[in-house]
Amino acid sequence: MDRVPGEQRRRLARALGLALPAIVAVLALGGAGFLAWRVGFAGDLLRVKELRFEGLHRATAAELAELSPAHVGDHLLFIDPGAMEAALRRHPWVARAVVRRRWPPALEVTVTEREPAALVDLGGLYLVDAHGEVFKRAAPGDGLDLPLVTGIDREDWTDRRAEYEPLLAAALALLGRWSERGLGALAISEIHVDPDYGTTLFTADGAEVRLGQGDIEEKLSRLSRVLSALDAEGRRAEVLHLDNRRRPEWVAVRLAGRGGGDGGDPPGRSAPGR
Repeated sequence: MDRVPGEQRRRLARALGLALPAIVAVLALGGAGFLAWRVGFAGDLLRVKELRFEGLHRATAAELAELSPAHVGDHLLFIDPGAMEAALRRHPWVARAVVRRRWPPALEVTVTEREPAALVDLGGLYLVDAHGEVFKRAAPGDGLDLPLVTGIDREDWTDRRAEYEPLLAAALALLGRWSERGLGALAISEIHVDPDYGTTLFTADGAEVRLGQGDIEEKLSRLSRVLSALDAEGRRAEVLHLDNRRRPEWVAVRLAGRGGGDGGDPPGRSAPGR
């Protein structure tokens, strides 16, 4: 009769012996998990120690840190880089921001800033980039030695933007083509756009270049040839007309230092720009 309880005890001991390692393992994993939570999540091990900004020229680290939804002390794993990038793009100078997590815990932000291509007069001076995006009201220190685009009323820009955006984009494209055509030595100070009469340029030395509408590439080519010819003769143009709709291949020139009005054929010379 005593043999039965003894057998049960031995079986129980064997079962405990088999189960004990598993129990110990579970307790160890639980303890390790708790320790990892205390150190990694509740503790400071994964807390952001620094925000690092690269590529800044106009924007400042302080301005971007103020816009950022992530700050020093936030948990590295809980930060949304996409949300932070979108928030930083609210700064007028920031065209693009890329946020990366780094170790030791830090956020590295690579910023691509906008490059102003011109000023545009919209009832006040604004900076516009080469893509035609008006991104900031101009202020002292912004580098205002830029060509000025005029002819766009603020009310028209607000109410009829779809009509005027192509005019602004064309003016900016013209700046690029001007340099590519070798005309960069004659700096542009103003581009006046008009939906009816087209484009008129004013150069830094006071010349007026009336391009009118359409066929800008060919007009710039003719203009380059005429200016080269005048330069060879030691002459300077005051007004150049490339906007003759009846005879678009002609360039009419009023030379500097010669009188005369704008009615009829401009004084100076009028010849095919071939």
